[in-house]
Amino acid sequence: MQPFTINIRQTELDDLRRRLAQTRWSPDLPETGWARGVPLAYLKELVAHWLTSYDWRLAESQLNRLPQFTTTIDGANVHFAHVRSPEPDALPLILTHGWPGSVAEFLNVVGPLTNPVAYGGSASDAFHLVIPSIPGFGFSGPLSAPGWSVDRVGAAWVELMRRLGYERYGAQGGDFGSPISLAVGRLDPERVVGVHCNMLTVFPSGDPAELAGLGEQDMARLGRLASFDADGSGYRKLLSTRPQTVSYALNDSPAGQLAWIVERFKEWTDAELPDEVIDRDLLLTNVMIYWLTNTAGSSAQMYREVTEEQRKATEDPNGEMLSGYREQPLTVPLGVAVFPQDCIVPIRRLADRDFPTITHWSEFDRGGHFPAMEVPELFVGDLRTFFGSLRDAS
Repeated sequence: MQPFTINIRQTELDDLRRRLAQTRWSPDLPETGWARGVPLAYLKELVAHWLTSYDWRLAESQLNRLPQFTTTIDGANVHFAHVRSPEPDALPLILTHGWPGSVAEFLNVVGPLTNPVAYGGSASDAFHLVIPSIPGFGFSGPLSAPGWSVDRVGAAWVELMRRLGYERYGAQGGDFGSPISLAVGRLDPERVVGVHCNMLTVFPSGDPAELAGLGEQDMARLGRLASFDADGSGYRKLLSTRPQTVSYALNDSPAGQLAWIVERFKEWTDAELPDEVIDRDLLLTNVMIYWLTNTAGSSAQMYREVTEEQRKATEDPNGEMLSGYREQPLTVPLGVAVFPQDCIVPIRRLADRDFPTITHWSEFDRGGHFPAMEVPELFVGDLRTFFGSLRDAS
């Protein structure tokens, strides 16, 4: 393992400024708001802030306060932050981001999780944190070969925790980090004390009987799922089929990369605009990580890998599609945090069907897809509660 420090060349920052200043804007239709994509006026305002007010060097120094390292696992470069708690009995925890997130998602929760006493908590709530970048994302990118599926990343995380010498640990994630964390729990049940997920993905099997008697809230969640599939998942369908093609545009235009990412934040946060609940500079830092590492394309490959993985898992020996995709059995305790403005909000009945080891289920009245950025106090509190119930057993 090698120590790693982020140190972006000034020439790259100068090139970014030139590209932003010379953005070729696409006219939008009047009075359509966000219904057809990111409005021109909003994007121009964000780009102006990027050019005149945002300070990458400040963000770089904030990121570099986290001890960072790189190592090679299964042929891939893996970047990770490793922040040990001052509390000797802290529980090791591996936190995994998703798309379009990064290690920057967790900047606001590192302190409360590793040093809870300094933030009004108890020493017994402390965690040693391992925060890796998924292969192909950010400082773990770009990829040198295809095949980095959810299970392969999960196996890499198991190896990473072994190399760090952790005999017992927890796993947490949202978005891609959710199935990756579940994979860690399935692959390493002897060492994983429990898995915590925000955005647990479960789908109806197609049997009408399993939906009989659902309440109003759960029926609304089914409607949200249908709406997401019909109107909110175009990005996913593109990335899961032809991720390379869109990467040329995203890697060439920083304004385009910003629009591509900020639309997801707008759709999946609990506010009219994402920067009402997430600091604008933190949003831009997340975008910068994709831009500066040239990983718009390699990070998108995960969607293709997941699609192929699911297709193989749902084919019977005759090559016909079965009615639903199910995760392999998880035997360790599972905690679930449900935030109402997530892109997919799970239904408890379906979650229990697929994950019988759920021991903790929290329903919050605010928050969305990026809780560590949007509602960090709720995120931290839920991790403390869930893993607190498992510490004695560990």
